[in-house]
Amino acid sequence: MKKRPLTIIGYTLFGLILLANVLILASGKTYIYTTLIHLNPDLDDYKIFANREVQYFRPQPWPLAVRYNKKKLPDSLDKELKALHTTAFLVIKNDSLVYESYDDGGGQETISNSFSVAKSVVSILTGIALKEGRIGSLDEPVGDFLPEFKEGEKSKVTIRHLLTMSSGLDWDEAYSSLFSETTEAYYGTNLAKLVSNRKLVSKPGTVWSYKTIDVQLLSMVLHKATGKTISDYASEKLWPMIGAEHKALWSLDHSGGDEKAYCCFNATARDFARIGKLYMDSGRWNGQQLVPANYVALSTRANMIPDETGDPTDYYGYLWWLMQYKDLPVFYARGIKGQYVMVVPSKNIIIVRLGEERSNHVTHNHHLELEDMIAAALEM
Repeated sequence: MKKRPLTIIGYTLFGLILLANVLILASGKTYIYTTLIHLNPDLDDYKIFANREVQYFRPQPWPLAVRYNKKKLPDSLDKELKALHTTAFLVIKNDSLVYESYDDGGGQETISNSFSVAKSVVSILTGIALKEGRIGSLDEPVGDFLPEFKEGEKSKVTIRHLLTMSSGLDWDEAYSSLFSETTEAYYGTNLAKLVSNRKLVSKPGTVWSYKTIDVQLLSMVLHKATGKTISDYASEKLWPMIGAEHKALWSLDHSGGDEKAYCCFNATARDFARIGKLYMDSGRWNGQQLVPANYVALSTRANMIPDETGDPTDYYGYLWWLMQYKDLPVFYARGIKGQYVMVVPSKNIIIVRLGEERSNHVTHNHHLELEDMIAAALEM
């Protein structure tokens, strides 16, 4: 049987594929290959990245409440959590575990990607560095640590601007675009180069805009200020101090490289709850002040910088989200697929939810399931 020659369409497709590869290689954007292989980010992406360990050595298991898992979730919330492919759901009240459930492959010892919950971890580490004097003040210029910010208008960017996402730096925070900086940050191999050469598009401190770059730059400041990678700093000053029961993994841009600080802090649900307790207790753990109380208060207070619509940002602090449930203030860490560490301080309640999806229904920047989870926790 004779082989059929390539058709004109076949030659055209071959030529387009060849041209696309030449353009990718010429541009240096080889992260596109990795993106096309893996497509959507996942909870276990630490398996495809190099990682740096965040160590623990003084585990403090959560006490179980007298009525631990005695009460079931409301049927409506149970269905909602299942529909969103929830892997872990925890409620802690008065420092005791009241409710705990796992599904879709999750378990007590399952390490899960936090996505942007990691931003709140970077905020905590910044507070610790401030307490230790590694950072002189939140208004210290970034240029004191990073030479790319020593001159021109960029010299006006401060640590506070990075914490409040008001640096004014150019960044495309697009998650579904193959060519956005955020996609390159996730799948690329040189974060430092990617974030160091951005231009200012607005005056620092004047516009709040949710941007990955601000947190990545903040992690670079911490590295310079402490002389340690943020994983090593967390291993020394945070993770063992709050009684973590398992090591965490912080994914890197390449082996031996920089942490993807804006995301990709991987831990168990029970250990994620500890960052909620630390901030619920104003930065103290077992009587020891790990993070300055005034910094915690500032972090969980609305920064009120005008957002891109011109409205004051009353829903975001220093890398923590803020909301009101009825008359109760709530602050929380949040990841793109519905990773949440929520704190209702007036009720001594911490809620952790991990999973593959979140609701598409958003009111004042908060997703619908948040209120349902808080309501159920209050009932418990």
